[in-house]
Amino acid sequence: MAKLAGVSRSTVSIACNNKGYVSKETREKIERAMKELNYTPSELGRNLKSRQSHIIGIIIPDIAHPFFSAFVKHAEKALYGKGYKTMVCGTAGREDVEQDYLDMLERKTMDGVIMGAHSLEVSNYLRVSRPILTLDRYLAEQIPTVRADKRQIGELAAALFAARGRKRIAQLVSSHTIRNYESERDETFRRCMRQSGAEVVDVSVGYNTFTPEQYAAAAERVFELCPDADGILGVDMAAIACMKEAARRGRRVPEDMSIVAIDGTYVTRLGEREVTAVMQPVQELAQQSVELIVSMVEGRGAQAMDRVLPVSVQEGGTL
Repeated sequence: MAKLAGVSRSTVSIACNNKGYVSKETREKIERAMKELNYTPSELGRNLKSRQSHIIGIIIPDIAHPFFSAFVKHAEKALYGKGYKTMVCGTAGREDVEQDYLDMLERKTMDGVIMGAHSLEVSNYLRVSRPILTLDRYLAEQIPTVRADKRQIGELAAALFAARGRKRIAQLVSSHTIRNYESERDETFRRCMRQSGAEVVDVSVGYNTFTPEQYAAAAERVFELCPDADGILGVDMAAIACMKEAARRGRRVPEDMSIVAIDGTYVTRLGEREVTAVMQPVQELAQQSVELIVSMVEGRGAQAMDRVLPVSVQEGGTL
């Protein structure tokens, strides 16, 4: 190509990589030669020279889960706008895959990772020298986190049930084997409901529960363990599963019982009735995550180690 354009190889390299001055006339010669030869500059080659891949990994439990699919949608768009591609990894049901992606990060296949799944020991993450950001989990002081205000979720959900006069609430909770912020939400909800004179019964949905079948099984346990519940709180898919189970058992919503969802993703607006929900700001969570990880990758630092975003209430017909 350099011969066809009548310039040196170094001039072609400078023009293709935008690493120095090339006159307009020379650049046009090179572009004509590229077009004639049907030449496309190698992105991999550029990345090897710059020691950057311009790829950010997003590790999540399950891409089919509505919260995580919405997060990836917004994060991918934001990353693309900043000149980065996205590599998505789903970890549910696969051992060691999370460690594989951390190894890829260390090998510089990716420039940084947003961790929406965190199943490994903390030491595994601390061994990684390249940028990591977590979604909704504390790992260590030096690893930044972006999260919704879990205490506010608990407070708003409790206020909704209290305003309706509900006195026995089934709260669907995860089996926490790691420190995260979900326990803050659960504890805040229990405390606020006790203050209003109500009782909260925790019903476990198990560990790494993400499929409709798992949520349907959890909904059955709710009605078996707490048949006299007049309120149910759970993430979107759990709340919807409980609505179906309530109908199967002849329990009317909202006449006999109230159901409040957590997350407020699109699935809560698909049915005949919109589900009352405490909404996490998923688009803002994604945008803030991208802002932080790109800042770290580009050497400007995290700027904030713990970004906490407010939540809101989605009015619906299930309260």
